[in-house]
Amino acid sequence: MPQELYSVEQVAQRLGLHVRTIRNYVRDGRLKAVRIGKQYRIAREDLEAFTGTSAAALEVDQQTRHVEASSIVHMDAVDRATADRISTHVIGSLNQSGIGRLRVETVYDEDRAVLKVIILGDLAPTAELLRLIEMMT
Repeated sequence: MPQELYSVEQVAQRLGLHVRTIRNYVRDGRLKAVRIGKQYRIAREDLEAFTGTSAAALEVDQQTRHVEASSIVHMDAVDRATADRISTHVIGSLNQSGIGRLRVETVYDEDRAVLKVIILGDLAPTAELLRLIEMMT
C-alpha cells in the first residue's frame, strides 16, 4: 500500500498554521518528516500522530470554517460585592443548554477595584454574554 505524503505547505494549510511554524516543528523533532531533496514530506500517519486526529478529519475541518471571538471586558470602580454578583451571573449564564462553545473567566483586583471578564468562544453566545454584562453594569 503506497504511503500518503504531504508537503510542508499542505500540512500548514490543513492545520491553519504558517509554513515556517511547520518547518520549525519538523526541525525541532516535534513533527516527524523525511527530507526528499531540499523539501520535507510528512507521512499521513505522522501527521495523525502529531495532531491526535485523522487526516480525513482535518480535511473536513478545513472545509467548514469556524469563527471565534475573544473579548476582555474591563470594569473599574467595582466593589467586591458587585464583582461577586456579576461573576456569579456571568458564570451561571454558561449553564444554559445549547449555548455553543464558550469559555469565560473572571478576575477581580481588589486593590484597584477592577473586574475583568475574559470571554473566548463562538460569536453568537459571546454577543449574548456581552449584552448580559452590559445590562448588569
